[in-house]
Amino acid sequence: MESNSVMTLSELMSKVKLSLERDFRERYWVKGEIGQISVNGSGHCYLDLIDKDDKSGQVSTKVRAVIWSSAFRVIKPYFETSTGKGLERGINVLVKVEIQYSVLYGLSLIITDIDPSFTIGDQELKRQQTIKRLKEEGMFNLNNQITIPSLPKRIALISSESAAGYRDFITHVNNNDYGFTYHIDFFPSLMQGDTAPESIIGGMERVASSIESYDLLFIVRGGGSVQDLSCFDDYNLSVNIAQFPIPVIVGVGHDHDFHIADMVCHTSVKTPTAAADFLIDLFAKEEQMVLFLSRRLSLSLQSRLSKEEALIDSLKHKVKISLQSKFTDLTHKLELLKGRVESSDPLVLMAKGYALVQKDGKRQRGVFDLSEGESVDLLMQGGIVNCQINKIEEL
Repeated sequence: MESNSVMTLSELMSKVKLSLERDFRERYWVKGEIGQISVNGSGHCYLDLIDKDDKSGQVSTKVRAVIWSSAFRVIKPYFETSTGKGLERGINVLVKVEIQYSVLYGLSLIITDIDPSFTIGDQELKRQQTIKRLKEEGMFNLNNQITIPSLPKRIALISSESAAGYRDFITHVNNNDYGFTYHIDFFPSLMQGDTAPESIIGGMERVASSIESYDLLFIVRGGGSVQDLSCFDDYNLSVNIAQFPIPVIVGVGHDHDFHIADMVCHTSVKTPTAAADFLIDLFAKEEQMVLFLSRRLSLSLQSRLSKEEALIDSLKHKVKISLQSKFTDLTHKLELLKGRVESSDPLVLMAKGYALVQKDGKRQRGVFDLSEGESVDLLMQGGIVNCQINKIEEL
């Protein structure tokens, strides 16, 4: 072996470095899966980018990558707010990289940018951006703050007349088990496709032109594909729902997705039938409340009546006792008066040996009006004795 054909490891790695720097001067968009990921105290993010074999699922390629702290402070919040998820192990990413080779540490990729739409798709990215915009503008919970009337009988309904969801809503409302009746005005609109948001907004504007005539607005349609229902993620439609002057109930037949229209309306339900149940339940709850209050009122009246009857019985007893006491007192007084009258009866006195003196038919109280020689009558028990006064002696 010739000595001039031998080189040191450093010389070989330096040649590799020069070759890479010469042939890979640009920045490249690379897709891959995040393997390990960590952030050190300086704010630099270190990760492994990997490829897996489609058949075996085993890692076929792995390379170290780094996002310097100056770039990571921008890339991390941008990715998270756009996708609603963080940079973490197991997610697929599309990143812009520049190739770096160190004779000491080997090959690595420097990540300078990231495309969130690759991870979640363009439609989902637009959806996340719309949600962020609406939140920043204060549209969330705006319609939800409007109070639903206790008995909302005047209903505005936006749907497609040919849609099964419209028929389900009308049938369920009209055939409710309670016999409740409602006034429903129908505003036909397109419920899918690129022009659906504009059509629904047009229906809402027609409702708003006579808003004093309605208590609630229902927007309903049956199920459909993700693409069919994408119109309910439209920004303009969501803004109109959020700012609508009466409560908006959205009943779109989807079980898995939760569209932006569901987020900004007053109440979201899964299906048109569930929307009809929501309306019926408002009246059923009110009816139950009336029945509950009626029972409480009846029990209260019964309790009051029982108390009043007990009070009357108590008063009757008191009056009876009072009258009995009064009667006893009066009887006693009557007996006393009777005794006095009887004790003052002249006949009673005469029976005891007393006599009544009369002169010229008039009773005499004393000797002052009598003179010697006059004739007087003595009324005694058994008869009258005529006497002549012979002598008067004063006491």
